[in-house]
Amino acid sequence: MLYDWLRHIEFAYPKVFSLFLWIPILLWWYISKYRSGQPSFKVSTIQSFNTSSRKIVFRHLLFVLRLLALSSLIMALARPQVRNDEQQSKGQGIDIVLSMDVSGSMLSQDFQPNRLEVSKEMAADFIRSRPVDRIGLVIFSGESYTLCPITTDKNTLITQVESLRSGMLLDGTVIGEGLATAVDRLSKSDAKSKVIILLTDGKEEPRETRLIDPLTGLEIAKAHGVKVYTIGIGAQNYTPVAEKVGASTRTSDAFLDEDLLRRIATETGGQYFRARDRLSLKNIYDQIDKLEKSEIEITTQRKYEEKFIPFILAALIFLFLEIVLRFTVFKRFP
Repeated sequence: MLYDWLRHIEFAYPKVFSLFLWIPILLWWYISKYRSGQPSFKVSTIQSFNTSSRKIVFRHLLFVLRLLALSSLIMALARPQVRNDEQQSKGQGIDIVLSMDVSGSMLSQDFQPNRLEVSKEMAADFIRSRPVDRIGLVIFSGESYTLCPITTDKNTLITQVESLRSGMLLDGTVIGEGLATAVDRLSKSDAKSKVIILLTDGKEEPRETRLIDPLTGLEIAKAHGVKVYTIGIGAQNYTPVAEKVGASTRTSDAFLDEDLLRRIATETGGQYFRARDRLSLKNIYDQIDKLEKSEIEITTQRKYEEKFIPFILAALIFLFLEIVLRFTVFKRFP
Protein backbone atom coordinates (compact mmCIF):
# COMPACT_ATOMS: atom_id res chain seq x y z
CA MET A 1 0.00 0.00 0.00
CA LEU A 2 2.82 2.40 0.91
CA TYR A 3 4.62 1.53 -2.33
CA ASP A 4 1.53 2.28 -4.41
CA TRP A 5 1.13 5.62 -2.62
CA LEU A 6 4.75 6.66 -3.12
CA ARG A 7 4.71 5.50 -6.75
CA HIS A 8 2.27 8.29 -7.66
CA ILE A 9 4.06 10.98 -5.64
CA GLU A 10 6.03 13.77 -7.32
CA PHE A 11 8.24 16.30 -5.53
CA ALA A 12 8.12 20.00 -6.43
CA TYR A 13 11.54 20.72 -4.88
CA PRO A 14 13.66 17.56 -5.18
CA LYS A 15 16.88 19.53 -4.48
CA VAL A 16 15.78 19.73 -0.86
CA PHE A 17 16.76 16.06 -0.54
CA SER A 18 20.38 17.24 -0.44
CA LEU A 19 19.68 18.13 3.22
CA PHE A 20 19.72 14.40 3.95
CA LEU A 21 23.53 14.69 3.68
CA TRP A 22 23.39 16.24 7.14
CA ILE A 23 22.01 13.02 8.65
CA PRO A 24 25.32 11.07 8.60
CA ILE A 25 27.15 14.23 9.78
CA LEU A 26 24.80 14.58 12.76
CA LEU A 27 25.14 10.86 13.44
CA TRP A 28 28.94 11.18 13.51
CA TRP A 29 28.68 14.23 15.77
CA TYR A 30 26.38 12.41 18.15
CA ILE A 31 28.62 9.36 18.41
CA SER A 32 31.70 11.50 18.95
CA LYS A 33 30.00 13.61 21.62
CA TYR A 34 28.66 10.52 23.36
CA ARG A 35 32.05 8.88 23.59
CA SER A 36 33.87 12.00 24.74
CA GLY A 37 31.22 12.89 27.31
CA GLN A 38 31.33 9.58 29.21
CA PRO A 39 33.06 9.87 32.63
CA SER A 40 35.60 7.19 33.63
CA PHE A 41 37.58 6.03 36.64
CA LYS A 42 39.84 3.10 37.38
CA VAL A 43 38.62 0.09 39.34
CA SER A 44 40.15 -3.29 40.03
CA THR A 45 37.13 -5.17 38.62
CA ILE A 46 33.92 -4.36 36.68
CA GLN A 47 31.97 -7.39 37.84
CA SER A 48 29.72 -5.30 40.07
CA PHE A 49 28.80 -3.06 37.12
CA ASN A 50 27.52 -5.86 34.82
CA THR A 51 23.88 -4.88 35.18
CA SER A 52 21.35 -3.97 32.52
CA SER A 53 18.79 -1.18 32.46
CA ARG A 54 16.05 -0.25 30.05
CA LYS A 55 17.30 3.30 30.19
CA ILE A 56 20.73 2.14 29.01
CA VAL A 57 19.27 0.01 26.20
CA PHE A 58 17.06 2.85 24.92
CA ARG A 59 19.37 5.75 25.79
CA HIS A 60 19.79 6.61 22.09
CA LEU A 61 16.06 6.66 21.35
CA LEU A 62 15.83 10.42 21.86
CA PHE A 63 18.40 11.09 19.16
CA VAL A 64 16.68 8.59 16.80
CA LEU A 65 13.37 10.41 17.28
CA ARG A 66 15.07 13.72 16.51
CA LEU A 67 16.55 12.29 13.29
CA LEU A 68 13.15 10.95 12.27
CA ALA A 69 11.58 14.35 12.89
CA LEU A 70 14.30 16.03 10.81
CA SER A 71 13.82 13.50 7.97
CA SER A 72 10.06 14.09 7.98
CA LEU A 73 10.60 17.85 7.77
CA ILE A 74 12.95 17.41 4.81
CA MET A 75 10.32 15.28 3.04
CA ALA A 76 7.71 17.97 3.72
CA LEU A 77 10.02 20.73 2.41
CA ALA A 78 10.47 18.75 -0.83
CA ARG A 79 6.72 19.30 -1.27
CA PRO A 80 5.30 15.89 -2.20
CA GLN A 81 2.21 16.09 -4.39
CA VAL A 82 0.01 14.01 -6.68
CA ARG A 83 -0.54 15.33 -10.19
CA ASN A 84 -3.89 14.95 -11.94
CA ASP A 85 -4.11 15.74 -15.66
CA GLU A 86 -7.53 16.46 -17.16
CA GLN A 87 -7.77 16.64 -20.95
CA GLN A 88 -10.60 18.23 -22.89
CA SER A 89 -10.86 17.61 -26.62
CA LYS A 90 -12.76 19.84 -29.00
CA GLY A 91 -12.65 20.56 -32.70
CA GLN A 92 -14.35 19.92 -36.01
CA GLY A 93 -15.04 16.23 -36.34
CA ILE A 94 -16.18 13.92 -39.10
CA ASP A 95 -19.45 11.99 -39.18
CA ILE A 96 -18.70 8.30 -39.73
CA VAL A 97 -20.92 5.26 -40.02
CA LEU A 98 -19.51 1.75 -39.66
CA SER A 99 -21.51 -0.64 -41.85
CA MET A 100 -20.61 -4.18 -40.79
CA ASP A 101 -21.50 -7.55 -42.25
CA VAL A 102 -22.84 -9.96 -39.57
CA SER A 103 -23.79 -12.83 -41.88
CA GLY A 104 -23.05 -16.45 -41.02
CA SER A 105 -19.85 -16.55 -43.06
CA MET A 106 -18.35 -13.96 -40.68
CA LEU A 107 -17.90 -16.87 -38.25
CA SER A 108 -15.22 -18.34 -40.52
CA GLN A 109 -12.05 -19.08 -38.57
CA ASP A 110 -9.36 -17.97 -41.01
CA PHE A 111 -9.17 -15.07 -38.51
CA GLN A 112 -8.83 -16.25 -34.91
CA PRO A 113 -11.20 -16.75 -33.22
CA ASN A 114 -13.30 -15.73 -36.25
CA ARG A 115 -13.79 -12.86 -38.69
CA LEU A 116 -16.59 -11.23 -36.73
CA GLU A 117 -14.72 -11.12 -33.41
CA VAL A 118 -11.60 -9.63 -35.02
CA SER A 119 -13.74 -7.09 -36.90
CA LYS A 120 -15.43 -6.06 -33.66
CA GLU A 121 -12.09 -5.63 -31.90
CA MET A 122 -10.61 -3.46 -34.66
CA ALA A 123 -13.78 -1.39 -34.98
CA ALA A 124 -13.76 -0.68 -31.23
CA ASP A 125 -10.10 0.40 -31.39
CA PHE A 126 -10.92 2.71 -34.31
CA ILE A 127 -13.78 4.31 -32.37
CA ARG A 128 -11.48 5.00 -29.41
CA SER A 129 -9.00 6.72 -31.72
CA ARG A 130 -11.59 9.29 -32.92
CA PRO A 131 -12.34 11.46 -29.86
CA VAL A 132 -14.27 14.30 -31.53
CA ASP A 133 -16.06 12.46 -34.34
CA ARG A 134 -19.68 11.38 -34.34
CA ILE A 135 -19.85 7.69 -35.23
CA GLY A 136 -22.77 5.37 -35.88
CA LEU A 137 -23.21 1.65 -36.47
CA VAL A 138 -25.23 -0.16 -39.16
CA ILE A 139 -25.26 -3.93 -39.52
CA PHE A 140 -26.42 -5.99 -42.45
CA SER A 141 -26.86 -9.61 -43.47
CA GLY A 142 -30.04 -10.64 -45.30
CA GLU A 143 -31.41 -7.25 -44.22
CA SER A 144 -29.92 -4.06 -42.77
CA TYR A 145 -30.49 -2.36 -39.44
CA THR A 146 -29.24 0.77 -37.64
CA LEU A 147 -27.89 -0.47 -34.34
CA CYS A 148 -26.64 2.94 -33.20
CA PRO A 149 -27.26 6.38 -34.81
CA ILE A 150 -24.28 8.72 -35.13
CA THR A 151 -23.28 9.78 -31.64
CA THR A 152 -20.44 11.18 -29.57
CA ASP A 153 -21.16 8.65 -26.80
CA LYS A 154 -18.24 6.34 -27.54
CA ASN A 155 -18.84 4.05 -24.56
CA THR A 156 -22.38 3.22 -25.68
CA LEU A 157 -21.22 2.72 -29.27
CA ILE A 158 -18.38 0.39 -28.25
CA THR A 159 -20.83 -1.60 -26.12
CA GLN A 160 -23.04 -2.03 -29.19
CA VAL A 161 -20.05 -3.14 -31.30
CA GLU A 162 -18.97 -5.67 -28.67
CA SER A 163 -22.50 -7.10 -28.54
CA LEU A 164 -22.55 -7.98 -32.25
CA ARG A 165 -23.15 -11.61 -33.12
CA SER A 166 -24.09 -13.57 -36.18
CA GLY A 167 -27.79 -14.40 -36.37
CA MET A 168 -29.02 -11.00 -35.24
CA LEU A 169 -30.58 -10.57 -38.70
CA LEU A 170 -31.91 -12.85 -41.42
CA ASP A 171 -29.01 -14.53 -43.20
CA GLY A 172 -27.80 -13.50 -46.63
CA THR A 173 -25.78 -10.50 -47.81
CA VAL A 174 -27.40 -7.25 -48.92
CA ILE A 175 -24.47 -4.88 -49.45
CA GLY A 176 -26.68 -2.36 -51.25
CA GLU A 177 -29.08 -2.05 -48.33
CA GLY A 178 -26.23 -1.92 -45.83
CA LEU A 179 -24.77 0.98 -47.81
CA ALA A 180 -28.08 2.77 -48.29
CA THR A 181 -29.00 2.51 -44.60
CA ALA A 182 -25.62 3.97 -43.64
CA VAL A 183 -26.12 6.84 -46.10
CA ASP A 184 -29.54 7.49 -44.58
CA ARG A 185 -27.90 7.88 -41.15
CA LEU A 186 -25.71 10.62 -42.66
CA SER A 187 -28.33 12.28 -44.86
CA LYS A 188 -29.23 14.95 -42.31
CA SER A 189 -25.66 15.53 -41.16
CA ASP A 190 -24.19 19.01 -41.55
CA ALA A 191 -20.62 17.78 -41.04
CA LYS A 192 -18.03 18.96 -43.53
CA SER A 193 -17.00 15.36 -44.20
CA LYS A 194 -19.26 12.28 -44.19
CA VAL A 195 -17.70 8.83 -44.34
CA ILE A 196 -18.88 5.22 -44.43
CA ILE A 197 -16.61 2.27 -43.67
CA LEU A 198 -18.29 -0.81 -45.15
CA LEU A 199 -16.88 -4.20 -44.17
CA THR A 200 -18.01 -7.49 -45.69
CA ASP A 201 -16.68 -10.95 -46.47
CA GLY A 202 -19.00 -11.83 -49.35
CA LYS A 203 -20.86 -10.64 -52.39
CA GLU A 204 -24.46 -9.61 -52.86
CA GLU A 205 -26.68 -12.58 -51.97
CA PRO A 206 -30.13 -10.98 -51.69
CA ARG A 207 -33.30 -12.41 -50.28
CA GLU A 208 -36.59 -11.97 -52.13
CA THR A 209 -37.40 -9.04 -49.85
CA ARG A 210 -34.42 -6.94 -51.00
CA LEU A 211 -35.33 -3.29 -51.66
CA ILE A 212 -32.06 -1.73 -52.83
CA ASP A 213 -29.35 -3.31 -54.98
CA PRO A 214 -25.65 -2.34 -54.61
CA LEU A 215 -25.53 -0.01 -57.63
CA THR A 216 -28.60 1.86 -56.43
CA GLY A 217 -26.97 2.15 -53.02
CA LEU A 218 -23.87 3.53 -54.75
CA GLU A 219 -25.89 6.21 -56.53
CA ILE A 220 -27.56 7.19 -53.26
CA ALA A 221 -24.13 7.60 -51.62
CA LYS A 222 -22.89 9.73 -54.51
CA ALA A 223 -25.99 11.89 -54.42
CA HIS A 224 -25.41 12.71 -50.73
CA GLY A 225 -21.70 13.34 -51.11
CA VAL A 226 -20.72 10.44 -48.87
CA LYS A 227 -17.25 8.96 -49.15
CA VAL A 228 -17.16 5.18 -48.80
CA TYR A 229 -14.18 3.08 -47.73
CA THR A 230 -14.81 -0.60 -48.44
CA ILE A 231 -13.04 -3.51 -46.74
CA GLY A 232 -13.12 -7.07 -48.06
CA ILE A 233 -12.22 -9.49 -45.28
CA GLY A 234 -11.06 -13.09 -45.67
CA ALA A 235 -7.91 -15.14 -46.16
CA GLN A 236 -6.87 -16.10 -49.68
CA ASN A 237 -8.49 -19.30 -51.01
CA TYR A 238 -10.34 -19.98 -47.77
CA THR A 239 -13.76 -21.60 -47.85
CA PRO A 240 -16.06 -19.57 -45.59
CA VAL A 241 -18.68 -21.04 -43.29
CA ALA A 242 -21.71 -21.97 -45.40
CA GLU A 243 -24.83 -19.91 -44.80
CA LYS A 244 -28.40 -20.43 -45.93
CA VAL A 245 -29.95 -17.87 -48.25
CA GLY A 246 -33.58 -18.82 -48.73
CA ALA A 247 -33.62 -22.41 -49.95
CA SER A 248 -30.01 -22.33 -51.15
CA THR A 249 -26.69 -22.52 -49.35
CA ARG A 250 -23.84 -20.10 -50.01
CA THR A 251 -20.41 -21.68 -50.48
CA SER A 252 -16.91 -20.52 -51.41
CA ASP A 253 -18.01 -20.01 -55.03
CA ALA A 254 -19.78 -16.87 -53.85
CA PHE A 255 -16.81 -15.42 -51.97
CA LEU A 256 -16.12 -11.66 -52.00
CA ASP A 257 -17.09 -9.42 -54.92
CA GLU A 258 -13.96 -7.25 -55.00
CA ASP A 259 -14.96 -5.56 -58.26
CA LEU A 260 -18.14 -4.23 -56.66
CA LEU A 261 -16.39 -3.08 -53.50
CA ARG A 262 -13.67 -1.38 -55.52
CA ARG A 263 -16.26 0.40 -57.70
CA ILE A 264 -18.23 1.65 -54.68
CA ALA A 265 -15.05 3.06 -53.12
CA THR A 266 -13.65 4.59 -56.31
CA GLU A 267 -16.83 6.33 -57.43
CA THR A 268 -17.44 7.89 -54.01
CA GLY A 269 -13.87 9.12 -53.52
CA GLY A 270 -12.86 6.44 -51.04
CA GLN A 271 -10.55 3.44 -51.27
CA TYR A 272 -10.93 -0.34 -51.32
CA PHE A 273 -8.86 -2.46 -48.93
CA ARG A 274 -8.37 -6.21 -48.67
CA ALA A 275 -7.84 -7.70 -45.19
CA ARG A 276 -6.29 -11.16 -45.28
CA ASP A 277 -5.40 -11.41 -41.58
CA ARG A 278 -5.74 -9.61 -38.24
CA LEU A 279 -2.66 -7.42 -38.76
CA SER A 280 -3.72 -6.26 -42.21
CA LEU A 281 -7.19 -5.33 -40.90
CA LYS A 282 -5.60 -3.29 -38.12
CA ASN A 283 -3.35 -1.54 -40.65
CA ILE A 284 -6.39 -0.73 -42.80
CA TYR A 285 -8.18 1.00 -39.94
CA ASP A 286 -4.95 2.84 -39.10
CA GLN A 287 -4.66 3.98 -42.71
CA ILE A 288 -8.26 5.19 -42.83
CA ASP A 289 -7.66 7.00 -39.53
CA LYS A 290 -4.74 8.88 -41.16
CA LEU A 291 -6.69 9.62 -44.35
CA GLU A 292 -9.66 11.12 -42.48
CA LYS A 293 -8.10 13.62 -40.09
CA SER A 294 -10.23 15.69 -37.72
CA GLU A 295 -9.35 19.13 -36.46
CA ILE A 296 -8.70 18.48 -32.77
CA GLU A 297 -7.72 20.94 -30.06
CA ILE A 298 -6.71 19.31 -26.79
CA THR A 299 -6.60 21.41 -23.62
CA THR A 300 -4.77 19.92 -20.64
CA GLN A 301 -5.49 21.11 -17.13
CA ARG A 302 -2.90 20.04 -14.60
CA LYS A 303 -3.92 19.97 -10.95
CA TYR A 304 -1.76 19.15 -7.95
CA GLU A 305 -2.88 17.71 -4.64
CA GLU A 306 -0.44 18.54 -1.85
CA LYS A 307 0.74 15.60 0.28
CA PHE A 308 3.20 17.27 2.69
CA ILE A 309 0.75 17.38 5.63
CA PRO A 310 1.36 13.72 6.72
CA PHE A 311 5.11 14.41 6.90
CA ILE A 312 4.56 17.58 8.99
CA LEU A 313 2.34 15.61 11.36
CA ALA A 314 4.94 12.83 11.57
CA ALA A 315 7.66 15.38 12.44
CA LEU A 316 5.49 16.89 15.19
CA ILE A 317 4.72 13.46 16.63
CA PHE A 318 8.43 12.50 16.72
CA LEU A 319 9.33 15.83 18.40
CA PHE A 320 6.51 15.45 20.91
CA LEU A 321 7.63 11.92 21.82
CA GLU A 322 11.20 13.13 22.26
CA ILE A 323 10.15 15.97 24.57
CA VAL A 324 7.87 13.75 26.64
CA LEU A 325 10.50 11.01 27.03
CA ARG A 326 13.26 13.53 27.76
CA PHE A 327 11.38 15.04 30.72
CA THR A 328 9.90 11.78 32.04
CA VAL A 329 11.61 8.43 31.42
CA PHE A 330 15.00 9.85 30.45
CA LYS A 331 14.97 12.88 32.73
CA ARG A 332 18.41 13.75 34.14
CA PHE A 333 18.98 14.94 37.68
CA PRO A 334 21.89 17.28 38.47
